[in-house]
Amino acid sequence: MLDSLKKFFSELAVKPANRFDENDYRLAAAALLIHVMSVDGAASDAERGVLRTVLKSQFELDDAALDELIEAATEADREAIDLYHFTSLLNRVLDEAGRLRVVEMMWELVYADGRVNEFEDNVVWRAADLLGISSRQRITLRRRVAGERDQ
Repeated sequence: MLDSLKKFFSELAVKPANRFDENDYRLAAAALLIHVMSVDGAASDAERGVLRTVLKSQFELDDAALDELIEAATEADREAIDLYHFTSLLNRVLDEAGRLRVVEMMWELVYADGRVNEFEDNVVWRAADLLGISSRQRITLRRRVAGERDQ
């Protein structure tokens, strides 16, 4: 009897489940951002800082939740075959304004290190297309973010 109670309480003490499951749109958005950040082969300190700032403010996370989201999103991006898994979830959950915001956050990461390469540009283009964001809207968001960086 005592052993079964000990076992019961030890099972309760196991690390709590990840609060960002695979159907959480925040995980999908963060994974897209991680993908954009790492597509050029190296994530700069500036990009990591922008990632933290954008996710923290967009999803109103505390530092512990932010760290957990970034860890889960990094793993999800590592395991992903393509962008469709993430974009299809975002299409189901977000309205157009939400999807536009995701693309805008992607541009914020692209411009974080002060340079844009063709890999980053291509990922944003493909993700925006999968999110139903027109070329015109994507370019408008790009110009807005680039203009904010120049100020």
